[in-house]
Amino acid sequence: MLTFRNTNLVFGIASIALIVTDILYDIPLALPITILILLYSLILFYGCYFIHSGFFMNIVCKAETDKKVIAISFDDGPAENYTMQIAQVLKEQDIQATFFCIGNRIEGNEHIVKSLHEQGHLLGNHSYSHHFFFDLYSSGKMLAEMKKMNDAVYQVTALRPKLFRPPYGVMNPNLRAAIIEGEFIPVGWNVRSMDTVAKDSSKLMEKIKQALQPGAVYLFHDTCKITLDVLPAFIKHVKDQGYDIIRMDKMLALQAYE
Repeated sequence: MLTFRNTNLVFGIASIALIVTDILYDIPLALPITILILLYSLILFYGCYFIHSGFFMNIVCKAETDKKVIAISFDDGPAENYTMQIAQVLKEQDIQATFFCIGNRIEGNEHIVKSLHEQGHLLGNHSYSHHFFFDLYSSGKMLAEMKKMNDAVYQVTALRPKLFRPPYGVMNPNLRAAIIEGEFIPVGWNVRSMDTVAKDSSKLMEKIKQALQPGAVYLFHDTCKITLDVLPAFIKHVKDQGYDIIRMDKMLALQAYE
């Protein structure tokens, strides 16, 4: 398996081999070193931006099962405009989902978080600020954000989430260190709806229908009207195909809270 550790090992050995070759045979190193750096950079990019790769650490992105079950999750709330409307759709269908919340959006929306919890939905950690430069933070600053987000949830529910979804789905060594020190459980997805950029509800619906498979973890956003628009039809399709939608921690056998 391609990981950060074995990638560094392989490229370290390759670098030493190039240096030895230069010493023994006086071969110019500019081109091979450039190629080596380019390949290393491409692999790091893959590991950082494809959460399912498990490049830096193991991240749960789906359930390994043949049972017709899926889990749905919503990022970036709580949002005044659509979170409660989405929750109402879920309530009518007796479905529990996971909401990965941003901490600084809880203030003023405590009633939404409380309602989600009371309805049996799972609350996950999606950082406190979801800052554009979160990926460049030190591990200590990342962990401080994650703990601050948990404190915000605790003030409303007396619970602290253990499940953490990285902002933008980006991983790196600093975040790995923060997750380990904070004893969080990193969770991703294997079906990204792309609802934040979707413009056509019929195309979005077709995309998420085609991705249906046992053990799938769907990523939606409760900040998008288009998600609210397609959700009832999507749930109907899932049920028509004989699937159950269950809460993520139950499907993945994970501890939801401290």
